[in-house]
Amino acid sequence: MKTFDWDDAYDNSGHILDAASYPRKWQTEADAFRSSHPSAILDLRYGPGARNNLDIFLPGEEPKGLAVFVHGGYWMKFDKSTWSQLAQGSVDAGWAMALPSYTLAPDASISQITREIAAAVTAAAERVAGPIRLSGHSAGGHLVSRMACENSPLAGQVRKRMTGVVSISGLHDLEPLRNTKMNATLRIDDTVAVSESAVRNKPVTGLPVTAWVGSSERPEFLRQSRLLAGAWPNCIVQIDDGRHHFDIIEGLRDKNSPLCCRLLD
Repeated sequence: MKTFDWDDAYDNSGHILDAASYPRKWQTEADAFRSSHPSAILDLRYGPGARNNLDIFLPGEEPKGLAVFVHGGYWMKFDKSTWSQLAQGSVDAGWAMALPSYTLAPDASISQITREIAAAVTAAAERVAGPIRLSGHSAGGHLVSRMACENSPLAGQVRKRMTGVVSISGLHDLEPLRNTKMNATLRIDDTVAVSESAVRNKPVTGLPVTAWVGSSERPEFLRQSRLLAGAWPNCIVQIDDGRHHFDIIEGLRDKNSPLCCRLLD
């Protein structure tokens, strides 16, 4: 009997046409966006780690609130500076957007990264008043769904300001990742699989959560999104028709896109 290939199940690059071109495209767009927003607050420190910094992009008027985007990369790659362009939609809609970096595995455990994101959201919330909306992609989708758990490390006063979470192509059950080669770096064990999986924890009551996922994603990502909606009564699944794991985030650049409207509406 053929065993299930978990590495292939989570291999996005191997199933997207011209996947290698996307990181270069993202970086070029991010650099251009930062250069056109000289009023941005860049490299704001939120903790003692070398990567504990964030950027905040501000609208031209008093912000309606704070949006946050947490990047993906399987907790092992990228930083905030690759994704600046994704603030465009929120800024155009009158919101501030914060994008944090965080310590990457194996230098940090997933539990530590969760605590760092809570510290980053807290630091951004101290700079921007009003409601807080969280978004994150892939591993970042995991991290923002963890902020929506009752046992998240977010302080109560910050959690009370959260009015919506959108986990984009998020990872909500970490148990299957233990079967991948990546786990040599991620070091997910029984304890982490339970404590850091959103589906194994209770959600914050009354907080709307959306599991946003592309119809052309790997089946495992569709399953992960449906799993969260099945576990959390406050979560719905939204299938983005025709989108795959790398282009699904493009909607955050357009204030009128369904994805950006879901985040900010």
